[in-house]
Amino acid sequence: MNDELLELQTQLSFQEDSVQQLNDVVTRQQGDIEALRREVSLLKQQIQLMISNQLEGEEGNVPPPHY
Repeated sequence: MNDELLELQTQLSFQEDSVQQLNDVVTRQQGDIEALRREVSLLKQQIQLMISNQLEGEEGNVPPPHY
């Protein structure tokens, strides 16, 4: 009985360690995901600004209608 209890405690200890390791990985990945979301948001803003600037530049290069 005592050996069985010791075996269960050992297994529980390994499982707790595994759960902690998995939690650490998930926590790190969540941080990575949040950083990537911020980067994508910044890239979208930069692309929109570039498109807006390009469209404004094209409007200035349009010849007058009498040409």
